[in-house]
Amino acid sequence: MTRNISKGRLWTGRVLSWIAILFMLFDGSMKLIKPAVVVESTVSLGFQEHHIVVIGILGLLATILYAIPRTTILGAILLTGYFGGVIATQLRMDAPLFSTLLFSVYLAILVWGGLWLRNEQVRKLFLS
Repeated sequence: MTRNISKGRLWTGRVLSWIAILFMLFDGSMKLIKPAVVVESTVSLGFQEHHIVVIGILGLLATILYAIPRTTILGAILLTGYFGGVIATQLRMDAPLFSTLLFSVYLAILVWGGLWLRNEQVRKLFLS
């Protein structure tokens, strides 16, 4: 996958991808630990407390698939769907546009941008 990619492009892609991965690992692990602030904020979004662990597992599963080179495209697709759910939830709550509503879009840009930079197949897909 990385035969014709410069070292700068490859490392930039890796850094972008790992920023998104680390954020999602933190987010998912907090949903599994369930500190009070996570429970309060998730319940305020309209979810029940028993949904928090399920949401965390789904986010972690997609993130782990994204972090594994063989399944990175599947992980990116699943993360995109996860982010879509976050956007829908924030939109329903009338969240501020740039700070909250679009945060998942920023993460998706990191996920797909990092993948685009480090994976020639993805570049070909988008450029064809």
